[in-house]
Amino acid sequence: MNTHRLSDQLTDQLRRAIDESGHTRYRIAKETGIDESALAKFYNGRRTLSMDALDRLGEYLKLEIVVKRTTGKAKGR
Repeated sequence: MNTHRLSDQLTDQLRRAIDESGHTRYRIAKETGIDESALAKFYNGRRTLSMDALDRLGEYLKLEIVVKRTTGKAKGR
């Protein structure tokens, strides 16, 4: 499995969730305690967020992780 691709997909999903929330990034930053600049840089793909910030963002957006199983076996095992 290409973990970089999975990471890109997750961050893309987070950005979409931000867009679909109907809230401004300013409001999300203020209500989650995430630095507004850090959230803007994350949204624009210029930096990552800490696990704590991702947890707060996910909780604020009411997100839940869904694991999808693939039918093939992972290579290299």
